[in-house]
Amino acid sequence: MLTREWATLPEFAAMALPGVPETRALQKWAISGNWSRPEWRNVYWRRRSGTCGAIEYSYQLLDRPAQLAWMQRHVVISVEDEIAAFGDDKRYADEWRMFHEASQTKQKKALEILQHLDRLHRLMEAGHTLEIAIYDVCREFGLKRTTVMNWRRRVKYVCRHHWLPFLLPGNKGATGPRAACDEQAWEFYRSDYLRAERPNHSDCYRRMVAAAEKNGWVVPSAKTMQRRINELPTAVIKMAREGRDRVKDMVPAQERDRTHLHALQAVNADGHKWDVFVKWPDGTVARPMMVAWQDLYSNMFLSWRVDRSENTDAIQLALGDLVEKWGIPQRAYLDNGRAFASKRMTGGAKTRFRFKVREGDAAGVMTILGIETIFVTPYSGQSKPIERGFRDFAQGLSKHPAFAGAYTGNNPMAKPENYGSSAVPLETFLAVISDGIKEHNSRLGRNTAVCGGVKSFRQVFEESLAQVQPRKPVAQQRHLWLRAAENLTTNKKDGSFKFLGNRYFGSFLNDHLGESIVVRFDPQDLHQDMHVYSMDGRYLGDAPIIEKTGFDTTAAAAEKKRAEKLLTKATKMRLDAEKALSPAELVALMPDLDEDGEDLVESKVVQQFRPRAVVAGSSALALDCDEEQELAREREEMAEVMQLRDYL
Repeated sequence: MLTREWATLPEFAAMALPGVPETRALQKWAISGNWSRPEWRNVYWRRRSGTCGAIEYSYQLLDRPAQLAWMQRHVVISVEDEIAAFGDDKRYADEWRMFHEASQTKQKKALEILQHLDRLHRLMEAGHTLEIAIYDVCREFGLKRTTVMNWRRRVKYVCRHHWLPFLLPGNKGATGPRAACDEQAWEFYRSDYLRAERPNHSDCYRRMVAAAEKNGWVVPSAKTMQRRINELPTAVIKMAREGRDRVKDMVPAQERDRTHLHALQAVNADGHKWDVFVKWPDGTVARPMMVAWQDLYSNMFLSWRVDRSENTDAIQLALGDLVEKWGIPQRAYLDNGRAFASKRMTGGAKTRFRFKVREGDAAGVMTILGIETIFVTPYSGQSKPIERGFRDFAQGLSKHPAFAGAYTGNNPMAKPENYGSSAVPLETFLAVISDGIKEHNSRLGRNTAVCGGVKSFRQVFEESLAQVQPRKPVAQQRHLWLRAAENLTTNKKDGSFKFLGNRYFGSFLNDHLGESIVVRFDPQDLHQDMHVYSMDGRYLGDAPIIEKTGFDTTAAAAEKKRAEKLLTKATKMRLDAEKALSPAELVALMPDLDEDGEDLVESKVVQQFRPRAVVAGSSALALDCDEEQELAREREEMAEVMQLRDYL
């Protein structure tokens, strides 16, 4: 499009266009040519508004060299202008789509050709013949007449606003019909190509030709079929040949802003399999698994643990390190794996999607600590920023000089030449990893929105943590992450419980006979005291193990007898404390009986009284009551002695 078409005579002279004289000579030229004739008003001349009626003229009144120079100076053609010009016209939608898919070099060449044709078109509108206009354009830009005529043939039957896509290099124009192709042949070729096995074009075309000879189909060339396939939507081709996940990659990644967070407001965790062979204390060689927790605000790694696999114990211990050192976070973003979504960690959470949720399930560690659990999409690195830190470890820390010969490569095709030549001891591995994570947190110049390309992860974390008050755990809560949890039921008679072949008991369990409890224990030492909790997370007490004793061990029997006496004595004292009033005192507090004022109820049934015969020997009933009680006590003591003798 022309950005300018009008100018006054002094302005024409000041532009130094070819063949245009200075202002005085140009005025004589305009008078002799009668440029201001009335019928040309508003066509070749007009009065400029706001300039006291100054007259301006169209550039078309100049000679052809001056017109070409004018158009070259004031013609601007852009892709946006061409697209906006055709509006809602969808007749050439396919051609415009091909133009957008073309390379930038081809688009630039098409714009250059369009500028030449536009100048040619405007010269002809100014009254020049086709041959003269072609001659002027070819002489000005060093083109050949045949080239210009070929360009004109491409757009001969096309609306002016749709010329641009037809001028792409390699585009033959819109006049030629498409090659004939039977619909069945096209369906055969399309169905064969759109398979997960990803066959190439040549094999699909060869099979289609064989099928066409059998069924009498008319088929075009291989290039034509390939062009037809390429006209299908890219998303359809990717889904058919590469899978659903590749189509998801076509959607721009979500940019998550974390500047509005603060330290410990949100954390995320995941496991990372190290590409290093480690020699464990038992002599086995295997790649270790690290479980780590990361702060989302600062990207700082807060805690980590290493084990042979990703298990709940490692996750729980790493969480304990985080809570004890920094505080209790508000939210945690986890994947839905078995270890992270286990009942021990997230039992009782409403958003759990693994295992069957039962009403009587014990509350998990994170549920008791009040950490909101959010499960992200599995195998989605975008949902867990910690994956970015793991990638840094895989690229740098795994190739540490201390791991020479133990590095395995990040995939089976990237094994180093010294693969499997050595294995680093576990102590060395842990020391190098510890130093590497500290350096990762303290490295300056981090290019994140929070660090600003200057600070380190640790600096922004500590600055934010100083401005908030994180929740700190109490002493009783430390059992939550140092022990594993299981649901058990106490004995209905004495309150003891069994776990992994051992029995445990504490006097506080007498108040929880037959109830479901939660025990937290050290999986590496089952002889330590069990920490017992109620199903709703209340700490009840510690239950020591009841050691098994020999059959003929009298000391254990005496210890049991002593425990019984202590329990009986303590219970008797508690009972006396609860029974603050004696029976006589209870009677004294009750209202007095009024026998005179009591209304007697007369029975309607009367039975005749018949006295019984006196039984001989009834004088035996006259035994003294005290002597009878004394004999009963002696018999009970004798029975206890006999039972104790049999027990020993």
